[in-house]
Formats: sequence, structure tokens, C-alpha cells
Amino acid sequence: MKTRAIIDRALEIFLVTMMGVLVLDVLWQVISRYLLKSPSSFTDELARFLLIWIGILGAGYVTGKNMHLAIDVLINKFNEKYKILIHYFIHGSIAVFALFIMVIGGSNLIYILLKLGNISAALSVPIGYVYAVIPASGILIIYYSIFNMISDGKSSNANLLID
Repeated sequence: MKTRAIIDRALEIFLVTMMGVLVLDVLWQVISRYLLKSPSSFTDELARFLLIWIGILGAGYVTGKNMHLAIDVLINKFNEKYKILIHYFIHGSIAVFALFIMVIGGSNLIYILLKLGNISAALSVPIGYVYAVIPASGILIIYYSIFNMISDGKSSNANLLID
């Protein structure tokens, strides 16, 4: 439980910091374009990269908070026993998706991009580093999905003992 709190807090601080940098970056872009009449060359690319990181890491964060997008109309029609099984299935499916698509697929993408030597135009950063957030977020999503399954199981066992 303590490890999860540390990961949650670090992720919160990192996301808030990146969001702050994004706001400052866009603000500088607006100032340099409209007030100074000389648009900055790196701000557009930096904003794009920050948005990628915030969006993909944000997906991991909301998985940890169990706030991901869900359509729960059908699940609410089941009794507690089936709801728990459906929750296991959902968290398991999310973890499998994150493993194959984000971790394995994202790692292959990074390898290919670094092997090809793709460099961003304005910041001169290897593009593979920009997309390194995909497997990192995939690992977070797997961790949180497993943690959510365990906590769902503990709370369901407590509820079933009370009934």
C-alpha cells in the first residue's frame, strides 16, 4: 500500500509539473507570436510532446484512481458475485491490452525509431525518447489493474462475509 501511495504521489507531481510547463510553453508561444511578432521555433513541438506525455501518463493515473471511462449500465443489473467477476474481467483485459499493445508494441516502436535515428526538427530530440512514455504508462496500467483486482477481491470477500 505504501508503494502505491509513493507511485501515486510521484505521478501526480510529475503530471502537474508537466501541465505547468505546457501552460508556460503555450503562453510563451502566444506572447512571442502576437506581441513580439517573432514566433518561437521550439514551443509548438514542445507543446505537442508534452501533450503526448500528459495524455498517455494521465491514462495510467486514472487507471490507478479507478476513474477510467466505463459504461456501467449493464453491470449494475447484475448481483454482487457477477459484478466482481466482471470487474476481474475488465481489469484483466486492461492489463492484457497494456502488456501487448503498450509495453511490447511501444517498446518495438521505440526500438525502431531509435534504430532509424529519427530526430525532432526543432528540439533535436530522438523521437524514440518522446514515445518512451507508452511502455512506461503500460507498466503503470498493468500495476494499477492488478492492484485494483486485488483490492476488489479483498472488498468483495469482506462484503460476502457480511451477507
